[in-house]
Parts: sequence; structure tokens; C-alpha cells
Amino acid sequence: MSPSARSERLLAIERVSLEYRNRERIVRATQDVSFDVYGADRFVLLGPSGCGKSTLLKAIAGFIEPVAGSISLAGETVSGPGADRVVVFQEFDQLPPWKTVVENVAFPLRVARKVSRAEARERALHYLDKVGLAAFANAYPHTLSGGMKQRVAIARALAMQPRVLLMDEPFAALDALTRRKMQEELLRLWEDERFTLLFVTHSIEEALVIGNRILLLSPHPGRVRAELNSHDYSHASLGGVDFRESVARIHRLLFDTNPEEVHA
Repeated sequence: MSPSARSERLLAIERVSLEYRNRERIVRATQDVSFDVYGADRFVLLGPSGCGKSTLLKAIAGFIEPVAGSISLAGETVSGPGADRVVVFQEFDQLPPWKTVVENVAFPLRVARKVSRAEARERALHYLDKVGLAAFANAYPHTLSGGMKQRVAIARALAMQPRVLLMDEPFAALDALTRRKMQEELLRLWEDERFTLLFVTHSIEEALVIGNRILLLSPHPGRVRAELNSHDYSHASLGGVDFRESVARIHRLLFDTNPEEVHA
């Protein structure tokens, strides 16, 4: 990606309000949310459970239509799902169990990108190698651990070469050691590929490690509390004074009744 492409606004969310229906009533998930994502951003949506961040991600993916506001990608209004936005969900069972690992990665390429079987397999093997699973190309999903299944899902998403990679708490169900390893691998992949990432989490620590920009959403319904440019933190920063102070400050911004307005 060229330096100029990285500086261009890619995704624009403008005054978006979202609703969903449960058994009893219609629930307002987000209220008047606005932000921009630029090329090669690692943009994190951070907020407590129930603040609408996953609903917002689904709207950006095109699965939910806003009741107010607009979502656009590269200047075009998002009106439904598309191969330019690929989602990696939290659940491990995203892979059809009757297909091998390489078939799982290659199949969406053949359907959405209309590439040949040989080209799809070649690209699938390339991205499986990127996530360290080339040796498991012919394995079936039931033989893989949870972390390995998530690597396959990430390889499948990156192979599609989307304009934006959407990740909905993809590591939340993993044990602590595997979660850290997956965070490290995601950052390594980003260094190699410089894709545009929109990442949802309710972990302040994860947001600081993964993101270069963080949008804080209030408790339900989600409203923008603050937008932060995060420091260049890594796992080596965990436990450091500066890192702990950033965590505490973000916690105050999320939960204080009258948080300070920050656009740093």
C-alpha cells in the first residue's frame, strides 16, 4: 500500500444510530456515532458489554441497516454485505467441517472473487503459510485447536484481500496464553500486509496493544465518549507505569458520569 493510500479516508461512519429487536421490544444499540477509518489503520472499538460495538461492526459489514446516519466505504454507501469487508467472529466454528483447511480458505475466493481453482488454492496456501498453518493445509477443522481455527479464519479473511478486515472480539474465548499469541501474530501480519483493521474488544489492555486509534463507546446505548491516538504499546509495555496510567485513564473515560472530552 502506498503512503498516500494510507492517509486516505476509507471508511466513514456518520451519525449512525442502530436498533435491534429482542423478544420484548426494540432496543437502541448505538446513538449518533461518528468516526473515520483511514487506510492501514488499526482502529479499535472499545466499550463495555452491551454498548453496541458488535452491532456497529455488523452494520459496517452490511448485515444491519442504520435507522439514522450513514456508512460509506471509499465514498460508496454500504447497502449490504460485500467481499470488500470480511468479518472474523469470536466463535471458533466458522469453518465448514467437511472441507479441509485449504479448501476452507480457498472456497470464498472462488465464489466471491471468481478466481480459478488453482489460483484460489495458491493464494490459500500463501496465507496459511502467513499464519503458520501450511503444514495443516489438508487437515480437517475438528483436528485443530481453538487458536488454530482462528488462524484459519484470519487466513481466509486476508486471502480475500478486503478493503477492511473486521474482527469481532476474535480472541475473547481463547485462554490467556493463546490470546496473547494470537494478538502478537495479528500485529506481525499487519506489519507484513498493512491491511486496514477494525477491531472490536471490551478489553482496555487489548485495545492499547492492538490499536493505533481507539474509539471509546459509552455503556448502553453506545455513544462516542472519546477518540484516542494510542501510544505504540506492545506486550512488553504490560505492567509499565505509563501503560497502567493509560488503562486507568481510559477506564475513567468509559465509566465516569461526566467524562472529559478527548480527541487526542
